[in-house]
Amino acid sequence: MNHLELAGKLFHDGRYEEAAEHYRSARELDPQNWQAVTGYNRAIRRIVPRWHFEMMHDHERAVQYEAAIKQVVTADHLVLDVGTGSGMLALMAARVGAERVVACEGQPVVARTAHRIVAGAGYAAQVDVVPKMSTDLVVPGDLPRRADVLITETVDCGLLGEGILASISHAREHLLSDQAVIVPGRARVLAQLVESQALYQKNTVGELHGFDLSQFNELASLEYFDSRLRRHEHRVLSAPFEVFRFDFHRDGPAPQHATLRVPPTAAGTCHAVVFWFELELVPGITVTNAPDHPTTHWKQAVQCLPHPVGVHPNDPLDVDVRHDGLRICFTGIRKEDER
Repeated sequence: MNHLELAGKLFHDGRYEEAAEHYRSARELDPQNWQAVTGYNRAIRRIVPRWHFEMMHDHERAVQYEAAIKQVVTADHLVLDVGTGSGMLALMAARVGAERVVACEGQPVVARTAHRIVAGAGYAAQVDVVPKMSTDLVVPGDLPRRADVLITETVDCGLLGEGILASISHAREHLLSDQAVIVPGRARVLAQLVESQALYQKNTVGELHGFDLSQFNELASLEYFDSRLRRHEHRVLSAPFEVFRFDFHRDGPAPQHATLRVPPTAAGTCHAVVFWFELELVPGITVTNAPDHPTTHWKQAVQCLPHPVGVHPNDPLDVDVRHDGLRICFTGIRKEDER
């Protein structure tokens, strides 16, 4: 079986990374082979999300991270960049004068690309791109010693979805010096009750065109999905309220649960909880994906309720929320007569 045949079989079986390698080998043998060229690209698109490009173009994110890096990185520092992606943050640390930067990236295709970007920028002697998850790094070996600064941007629209709590907790124990600075240092998650039939229809269905399709709701998401609130007709039913607060110098991925008393600010029907993060890189420098902050590439996290809830300003709600170290989930909204 040649590279193209094997690549096709692997792609069909959902083994996209292996398929990409065989398509790449076929392309190297025959650069004009359109099947190899498009096959490689299709496999890459399955393993490298398109949001990487939007993220790299996020000017505010880059400016704020660079400002924070300039504050904390000095010439004698060993910097660890977790989830380097394109290598941009590692290059920023090198440019401000870090003695050495170790940038890890768990996706091999992305890591190889970051390595070429670093070399093209002229920082190959200063920045090492290691194709590993940070939890697989060892000291000494991948890092010559424990790092003085950790930089990461492993957050999704709901903050925790890329494993930031677990990766930083592991790094504190195994990869960082006792006095290491972590960027970001802190974060908090805020939420808001929203009335929006348009958002609700992104995760539920009823009768359409004379057919009852409601059994499809068994396939609906129990947790959040990403969406831009401003692009959907909506009405806010509460002021923003704090859900969780995290100190990355101290907190780990242990599950948490809270019940929050939330007073509605308007009468209406609550279809969803919309939430977002405020990420404090260093004191005074923050990035956020709040709904009123449309310049960021991050969308908001939206969790639709299983059933809409009528709310009124005179009837505060008890909102149950939890996280398992990886995802935040609102598990119940109760009115006074249901307590």
